Amino acid sequence: MARKLKICHDKVLPQEIFRQQRTVKTRGRNASRAVFEFRKMWINGSTLRVSFMSGGTAAERALVKKQAMWWSEHANLTFEFIDVPDAEIRITFDENDGAWSYIGTDCRTIPQNEATMNLGFMDGGTVAHEFGHAIGLGHEHQNPQGGIEWNEDIVIRELGRPPNSWTPAQVKHNVLEKYRADQIRGTTFDPNSVMLYFFPGSWTKSGKGTKANEKLSDMDKAFIASAAAYPRSTPVQAVKLTVNDKAKSASIGKPGEEDLFSFTVKSAGRHTIATGGNTDVIMKLFGPNSQTGLIAEDDDSGVGSNARIIADLIPGQYFAQIRHFNKAGGTGSYSISVRK
Repeated sequence: MARKLKICHDKVLPQEIFRQQRTVKTRGRNASRAVFEFRKMWINGSTLRVSFMSGGTAAERALVKKQAMWWSEHANLTFEFIDVPDAEIRITFDENDGAWSYIGTDCRTIPQNEATMNLGFMDGGTVAHEFGHAIGLGHEHQNPQGGIEWNEDIVIRELGRPPNSWTPAQVKHNVLEKYRADQIRGTTFDPNSVMLYFFPGSWTKSGKGTKANEKLSDMDKAFIASAAAYPRSTPVQAVKLTVNDKAKSASIGKPGEEDLFSFTVKSAGRHTIATGGNTDVIMKLFGPNSQTGLIAEDDDSGVGSNARIIADLIPGQYFAQIRHFNKAGGTGSYSISVRK
């Protein structure tokens, strides 16, 4: 059975692979823990357009729509299936390229003539698994809070055979290595998650494998609907900013809070969007005239731990999303301004 295992390969942007992990001190034990960041989450309440680029039978496309809705039944996200070239999620059905998806807002960095998801096989809950990636979730078996200890030689040998035919480096990247804590979504290991594949017991040192999960688990449903992900709460209203006006004061009042600002560019040119103060924040810039069109993201390019994005913008409406670096527990005041 091990030789027939089908596992999706993780689509991580090259510049992210060797990114250094950031940590903070925990209270009481003088130990370090990772700060869990949601760097690839869409703005809560977003409508994500889904387009089929090529391939797929009518039945396969219907299955895609069905399993995508498993997530939107719980997450405050809407999937709109529409044939447009600039859709946030663009799907192909190449049987020779396995199953994979870019993660969350990484999809907006992929050229429009390329797919952001491929469904080369659609067994069980594979489609739901890939849509989990598309809304920002990682592989559960690579959760740093997971307890899987691998028999590495066996895993490398078996995944080096068809249908995966991976090199040892690919096996390490897709299975053996844990995510840096700043890449994942921050729950404890969930053995029932649809984001976890089946692995035989012979692959683990404990002799205990994992089962094939073909539906969203209770933890999948609860987490994706929680305040840490895409809660169905009162819609966040964007606070208006004016280009070249004085900085506007704001604050992260409670952990997990995300602030949204909008501003209008009337004439094309280079603009600087920057925060000020002592609070460590992260900024995402979307537009023009779109809350899903990710333009740029920044952490510490400003003064101290402030965020700053410098971009050449054309006329239109733009949205700046601000959150604390420590989404799990960070709060604090800051200011934000737009300059041309």
